[in-house]
Amino acid sequence: MSDEGVGIRSIEELERRFKFPENVELLDGGTSGIELLSYISSRDYLIVIDSVKSGLPPGTVVKIEGEDVPAKFRTRISPHQLGLSDILAAARLTDELPKQMVLFGIEPKKIGVGLELSQEVKKNFDKLLNVVIEEVRKIGYDISPRHAVSDIKSVWGNY
Repeated sequence: MSDEGVGIRSIEELERRFKFPENVELLDGGTSGIELLSYISSRDYLIVIDSVKSGLPPGTVVKIEGEDVPAKFRTRISPHQLGLSDILAAARLTDELPKQMVLFGIEPKKIGVGLELSQEVKKNFDKLLNVVIEEVRKIGYDISPRHAVSDIKSVWGNY
């Protein structure tokens, strides 16, 4: 789904470029639905990466925190956000919302069938990854770059 696919591309690139400690889980929640509840229930910290309609210029990286995260998913731009909105609502009802939640997003230019990110999103893709890594480090986790990452090709091409 063109720019809407930035979440899965981010997860793939983070795994390709960095080594994470065992207690940091990276998960493509894409279209998973209710089964995501077991992955997010009662977590200390949840970071979501997605395309986010914020009214800012395409490619703008945004950070949304706390109670604003579930609220942001009430305005849906894609079918998979229905699942995340419902999962966060279910976690709230069962008192299992993560203690802290952060959404890192990037303003999409195009939402539609296609494999390519728009030039605007592609241009700021590394910035998106960097703010996610900074956040993980800020909460106390040691993240190290993988060596010779340029030798490992992404299935999505170069960013």
